[in-house]
Amino acid sequence: MTQESDLDSTVRMRFRSLRQARGWSLDSLAERAFLSPSTLSGIETGHRRIGLDQLMALARALGTSLDQLVETVSADDVVIRPQCEEQRGLTTWVLNRGSGPAGITVARMRITDEARGPGADQLGVHPGKDWFTVLSGTITLILGERAIRVETGQAAEFSTMDPHAVKARGGPAEILCILDHDGRRTHLRSPA
Repeated sequence: MTQESDLDSTVRMRFRSLRQARGWSLDSLAERAFLSPSTLSGIETGHRRIGLDQLMALARALGTSLDQLVETVSADDVVIRPQCEEQRGLTTWVLNRGSGPAGITVARMRITDEARGPGADQLGVHPGKDWFTVLSGTITLILGERAIRVETGQAAEFSTMDPHAVKARGGPAEILCILDHDGRRTHLRSPA
């Protein structure tokens, strides 16, 4: 199969999937894109070539961009091989490339029993919100004067303008956290 036919097939699949996700029939999408249902059916099944004018009309009708419809993604773009970063009692793996949408960073952290988690030596404050879920173990979330126990399978979301810290409780614990730009800068050793 050629690269052109791979892209063609991918674009057809994206049209069909977007249409079905919206619960639209061929007639409904055809009406929105100012195409005939038979033209749209031929495009989706591969019996008709897709013209640039049709691509643009379909992208507009589906509420997406032409770039998103035709972008190619290789296997190298999909798999992330996070690098392990260790500091006293804390091991961190950043799970996305750079900053994600709206400056969001996803990280996995392993916090050991004898050590404290990110910012635990002193309570930290920064603009925004932090979110984490406990993958294993138990975490003590310190928010100002409060100590909140967060166990495996539970999650926490809090304003980071409250003085805060995270500690492992009773043994090592692992969390998956989502940090905004300020949270990344505060909690990760090498910010992007």
